[in-house]
Amino acid sequence: MSPITVLITIAAYFCLLFGISWWVGRGSNNAEFFNGGRQSKWYMVAFAMIGSMISGVTFVSVPGMVQTADYGYLQMVLGFIVGQLLIAYVLVPLFYRMNLTSIYEYLEQRFGITTYKTGAWFFFISKMLGAAVRFYLVCLTLQLLVFGPLGLPFVLNIACSMFLVWLYTAQGGVKSIIWADTLKSACLIISVVLSIYFIAADLNLDFSSLCSTVWNEHDFVFLNNVNAPQFFWKQFLAGIFTMIATNGLDQDMMQRNLSCRNSKDAQKNMITSGLMQLPVIALFLFLGTLLYLYAEKHGIAAVKDELFPTVATQGGLPAIVGVLFIIGLVAAAYNAAGSALTALTTSFTLDILHARNKTENALRKLRKHVHIALTIVMGIVIFAFNLFNNTSVIDAVYKLASYTYGPILGLFAFGIFTKFIVRDKLLPFISISAPILCFILDKNSVTWFNGYKFSYEILILNATFTFIGMLIISKGKQK
Repeated sequence: MSPITVLITIAAYFCLLFGISWWVGRGSNNAEFFNGGRQSKWYMVAFAMIGSMISGVTFVSVPGMVQTADYGYLQMVLGFIVGQLLIAYVLVPLFYRMNLTSIYEYLEQRFGITTYKTGAWFFFISKMLGAAVRFYLVCLTLQLLVFGPLGLPFVLNIACSMFLVWLYTAQGGVKSIIWADTLKSACLIISVVLSIYFIAADLNLDFSSLCSTVWNEHDFVFLNNVNAPQFFWKQFLAGIFTMIATNGLDQDMMQRNLSCRNSKDAQKNMITSGLMQLPVIALFLFLGTLLYLYAEKHGIAAVKDELFPTVATQGGLPAIVGVLFIIGLVAAAYNAAGSALTALTTSFTLDILHARNKTENALRKLRKHVHIALTIVMGIVIFAFNLFNNTSVIDAVYKLASYTYGPILGLFAFGIFTKFIVRDKLLPFISISAPILCFILDKNSVTWFNGYKFSYEILILNATFTFIGMLIISKGKQK
């Protein structure tokens, strides 16, 4: 697939995306940028949420992980569904009742300004790192397909990509994100289904043969070795708490739910989109099986994160497969980066700069400056990650989440499930100490715990340390 074809495909998608952004962003004010004016229809948000949970990492990295992890990722997805239900019935009613624009305002009302700032900063670091990791994979793919063949440096790749992300989110905010995610969901599902169809046709496999191949080639549940990272209860429990932390306590994801008209609509959206995750992720893993079979048949050496890009664009399949891959990748990656940038702008402006009381014009001016600055920061973080990355991107995303979202999960859990008040000024020390303790345990667990190796369940331990620390610095119950 030529670089020119890739560029034309990307340009066509962005023309459509910019059209959507301009249309929904006409005359929008700050409230519509931050929460869509709370006029979004729940079924549209639900369909958009299917796409919003699928980043460029999922699109590229999940099919590639089939070789080493089989279908074990579905264990985590089952936990995701339970986590979505808990968010829908515990967090959503709370946030709507308090009429929050940024969910971290809850921490200020519950504990105080220092806890509020601590939660906002942990979200900022978590989201910036997570979004950068996800978008890094997209930049790598574009370097392979476009910038590398044209002799252009990686830093230019990052600059162009981040400019496009900034351009389509600058005006419409959350409204643009929801419409873009709706388009993204459609593009992803169509591209994966058609890719499966074309690759299966090349392998002369019908639906029955496909199902039997998957069933015979792979394991789905891992219950034999509690020390293994793939052990079912590790993955399942990690899935529950990862979903709560990265969706329910994440401004990026919750701003979509908070754009619904009321909490009942937001709950319908979350339940529907949560249940849809299992078949959608199963499609990606299904595709991964076919990609490895195709690569083996045609002598293609690519594995893991390079597998899908290489087979789709250089594997001798019909050109439409490459076009579908580019559309799916661009839809997944740019929308995810755009929504993260919008959420970071919202949180930094309202939470860290505390600009809620500014006039409409002053707030709009500040918000635009923050939006530009964070675009530049995200580009710098992506470049830094390129210098140090040595792991699978999907693994890197969840590893980062385990350390950075743990304190946020602990803060909210303590606030919701206890009536204790805490010494607000001491919260930053507790929130920083918990990830440090987890890192020490993670590095020594094999020696200290008879071969036990932590996986993503380190998030639960991280939140638990934060919770215990808050108990230690508590000073009685609320009246």
